[in-house]
Amino acid sequence: MRAGVPTINVLGVPVAALTAPQAIAEVSGLLAEPGPQTLVYVNAHSVNLARLHNRYRACLADADLVLNDGSGMALAARMRGRRFPANLNGTDFTPEVLRLAARDGLGVYLLGGRPGVAARAAERLRARMPGLRVVGHHHGYIADHHAVTAQIRATGADIVLVAMGNPRQELWLAEHLPATGAELGVAVGAFLDFAADRVPRAPQWMRSLGIEWLYRLGREPLRLFTRYVVGNPLFVARVLFDRVLANTR
Repeated sequence: MRAGVPTINVLGVPVAALTAPQAIAEVSGLLAEPGPQTLVYVNAHSVNLARLHNRYRACLADADLVLNDGSGMALAARMRGRRFPANLNGTDFTPEVLRLAARDGLGVYLLGGRPGVAARAAERLRARMPGLRVVGHHHGYIADHHAVTAQIRATGADIVLVAMGNPRQELWLAEHLPATGAELGVAVGAFLDFAADRVPRAPQWMRSLGIEWLYRLGREPLRLFTRYVVGNPLFVARVLFDRVLANTR
């Protein structure tokens, strides 16, 4: 995490506690830094994975900016007597990063999703954000990582959005981002699916109540059952246990 960024520790993961304008200012700062920088989002599922996956936990610890995603993170902060100023989830905040890129004339590369998804996302994002330079795209089924990183480098991309799901996208950035020549790598989860209109967002009222996860569960119950029905109570139990431990020290 960049020096001076206020954080809230959620089960061992330091997460930035910022408003959206403050977070975009931090992203601008990352782009001004030499060498590749990384931005990741964490939610209850991410933190659960990090408890079990050492390499992923190290990726989160080494990331230059970690932003809070979802109601689970808000709950964990409240249990520590803190609060996140905003819900900086990847689906809503990544467009702010892209608007910054459009404003500053930066090239963006889209990596991830099923074949065709990144291409459709590029088309729709260009239409929604005049001036956005999407300089290339590739699906997430990569046979030759060297060829893909060389392709990204050839485009001169400044920012790479990687949509491969946790923890694969963060691990990919940790291993391959330097070879791309990009200044910033962002792990964006399902953002390309949403941007391509392949997967619909929950209604605004559900997003406002912090229950978008329930909408996604209803649409994909088999795939998301373990993540939400098992994972969410497990996360809450871990946060409660962590609070008990903190109170006994």
